[in-house]
Amino acid sequence: MVSDAAYTSLRGNVSFLGRLLGDTIAAAEGQPFLDLVEQIRTLSKSAREGSAVAREELQAVLHNLGNEQLVPVARAFSQFLNLANIADQHHNVSRGTDPLLSASRSLANGLGELLEQGVAPAAVIDAVRELRIELVLTAHPTEITRRTLIHKHGEIGRCLAQLELSGLTERECERLHIRLRELIAQIWFGDDFRSDRPTPVDEAKWGFAVVEDSLWRAVPEFLRRLDRALFDSCGEHLPLEVSPVSFVSWMGGDRDGNPNVTAAVTAEVMLLSRWQAADLYLADVVHLVEELSMTRCSQALGQLAGGAHEPYRVVLRQLRDLLRRTRLAIEAELAGDTPPEGEVLHCTDQLWQPLHACYESLVDCGMQIIADGALLDLLRRVRCFGVHLVRHDVRQDSARHTQALSELTTWLGLGDYAAWDEEARRAFLLRELASRRPLVPHHWQPSEDVQEVLDTCAVVASQPPQALGAYVISMARQASDVLAVHLLLKEAGCSHSLPVAPLFETLDDLSRAREVVEALLQDNWYRGHIEGRLMVMIGYSDSAKDAGVLAAAWAQYRAQEELLQACGDHDTRLTLFHGRGGTIGRGGAPAGEALLSQPPGSLRNGLRVTEQGEMIRAKLGWSSMAVKTLALYTGAICRANLLTPPAPEAQWRELMSTLAADSCDAYRAVVRAEADFVAYFRHATPEQELAKLPLGSRPARRAGGGGIESLRAIPWIFAWSQNRLILPAWLGAGAALRLALDRGQGDMLRQMVSVWPFFATRLSMLEMVFAKADTDISAYYDERLVPAELRHIGAGLRAQLAADTATVLEIGGGRELLAAEPWIRESLRLRNIYTEPLNMLQAELLQRNRQTPEPVLERAIMVTIAGVAAGMRNTG
Repeated sequence: MVSDAAYTSLRGNVSFLGRLLGDTIAAAEGQPFLDLVEQIRTLSKSAREGSAVAREELQAVLHNLGNEQLVPVARAFSQFLNLANIADQHHNVSRGTDPLLSASRSLANGLGELLEQGVAPAAVIDAVRELRIELVLTAHPTEITRRTLIHKHGEIGRCLAQLELSGLTERECERLHIRLRELIAQIWFGDDFRSDRPTPVDEAKWGFAVVEDSLWRAVPEFLRRLDRALFDSCGEHLPLEVSPVSFVSWMGGDRDGNPNVTAAVTAEVMLLSRWQAADLYLADVVHLVEELSMTRCSQALGQLAGGAHEPYRVVLRQLRDLLRRTRLAIEAELAGDTPPEGEVLHCTDQLWQPLHACYESLVDCGMQIIADGALLDLLRRVRCFGVHLVRHDVRQDSARHTQALSELTTWLGLGDYAAWDEEARRAFLLRELASRRPLVPHHWQPSEDVQEVLDTCAVVASQPPQALGAYVISMARQASDVLAVHLLLKEAGCSHSLPVAPLFETLDDLSRAREVVEALLQDNWYRGHIEGRLMVMIGYSDSAKDAGVLAAAWAQYRAQEELLQACGDHDTRLTLFHGRGGTIGRGGAPAGEALLSQPPGSLRNGLRVTEQGEMIRAKLGWSSMAVKTLALYTGAICRANLLTPPAPEAQWRELMSTLAADSCDAYRAVVRAEADFVAYFRHATPEQELAKLPLGSRPARRAGGGGIESLRAIPWIFAWSQNRLILPAWLGAGAALRLALDRGQGDMLRQMVSVWPFFATRLSMLEMVFAKADTDISAYYDERLVPAELRHIGAGLRAQLAADTATVLEIGGGRELLAAEPWIRESLRLRNIYTEPLNMLQAELLQRNRQTPEPVLERAIMVTIAGVAAGMRNTG
């Protein structure tokens, strides 16, 4: 438990920042306006406490706001929630927080508990040395906050951290208070939104900024703490060359449904990542040139430095010059100019060898304390970030590859590849993969779409292996979908074996994943090509949209089990790539619980998982938070691999399969079978307005159609979170659990909760969703926005939500939601005082704008959307 003192500190920071915001608003807009904001806040608090009179008065005040008041009122509540989030995030890494929650203590306790439970020290050492955490930063358009605001939020967090330090003088405290007032004023007088949608290159630069601002410092700091925890518990240090953490980017490489991501964009982004890496290394090397002025050195380093008086500086200056030339060469290539002459950085050894020579020389000459300073940190960075800063994935829809081969085979007179059955496709692909002659003629001119696919493969082929992560195939349904990419890469001249990962995302695809992988592994060419290593991506978002969260979760679990079994049968090491989002409807869950609820053995070859949208900022955006996130991942992975999670009993599996089928039926009965559901969804949520938000470069819908099927999972969930029904995160699950209770299976459900982490996590997440949902607000949206003939749908859904809440409480034996998490419950209560006016104002604005669209209304709607997202702590 976190101490009462820590809670008091958090509340104090929230109140303090709120007062500073109030002062800023009064100075900018006048005291009468601040009085109006305070009136709305007071009415909201009374309404949340059950006053029907206060709720009616609140609705009236918001209804009577003039157009000139709409945006400022919305911004006042939205900015308060942003400041509360900053205080909350600071609290999580604060010096005053319970030390049990610190990253160092988390690592030490985690390794210590493994030893206490009988794990041999040698096994712990091996597990840490073999640790592989690969975090994939994606370009999903859920980051609603501008980069300039993210910077200001980070500065506010740093000021709060400074104010915690003991021994500050009165003048120092005053300076920090002035700086906070300045930052809050900058926010109030600035623009909350981008004026235009970001390009894929803009998104990539945002990802690089996360590395520069946070991860560049966080990685070596995390490794220092891990090294200390390993030494204290097992008496061994972390080897210098070990790199348990790495980062991959989809920004500028994820072209699935995004026509803005082209081969030229991917090539540009890969150059920019190399430039950013060289720039960051250069700053570190310049610092070391200043620091390492020692004259004593080993014979090896002396030879490397040519017998110079200050050998370390000589070696480091050579490296500095190499990095400067590299930056200039990349800048010239980006500009289309001739690069300067001379060697440039192209492989990790060019960094590692001189730096490692300096390190070994310092150690050999009795200067370990100097070696283990900034130089050690830089060596750790070289192992983590390499020459390219991040490795880049490419993702494309399987249909685009089919189209390319269809055009090619038709032009060659071989028939239409798209019309062939799976057996014929596979035979053709394997025959061509084994052939030494080229398939694609030089004089063939394909369509524009197919040329783009070929150009992308050419970009992949032109890159060194260490620049790339994987080629991910979305909507992969057959073995031929995987072989097709291997053939296209071969034809492009790709000389290395890039992992080609099928992404199984719908319920049907997940159920057939083992069949597809076994068909691949039974082929001699394929097994030889992958050299005993296979990557498969599990999609959480689309499977949940397809079948509901409970059915999707069980399909994901079973698919992972079956894939592990199939790969084990063929002596192949499987890396499972988890395409999770931040929200529960997209597979999100607290890191520890999510990992420990995976099937036994699923983390043996490491963790590869997407970090998306605002979750990148929340979990990795501050160095201190990134260190804590990496520590949580480390502890959970080591625990899962060394203390195998319990496998479900046969009767639990049977019940889980029944629950999945029942929940899928209940979900689809609403989403698919209810004739007016799509119309209700469009009226009751800001789904149509969300498409106008300049969030990301990717369109909100896939090409073709306008129904739920064409809507991407992210805006689908984002829209429902705005009206507080949060439908995708619970629909179907409670109905299935109620049927099990009615069949007399309550005791078995409770046993599953107490013993099986997978099932316990599902119910815990449902409880969190129910605590965030608000049926009164959902009903208000219906009252203001939904035609009378459709309102019965919302009424039925709210009744189902109430029934499902009661069901989950009955299984858990509790009387109120989040009874075991009092501070989370209190945090939600506090946020709701500020979120509810934004919800009510949003409903009012949507009604006005749908009747008579006006720019001021659209802007105010955007502000409320951002504010509600801040209050809910997630978007999509």
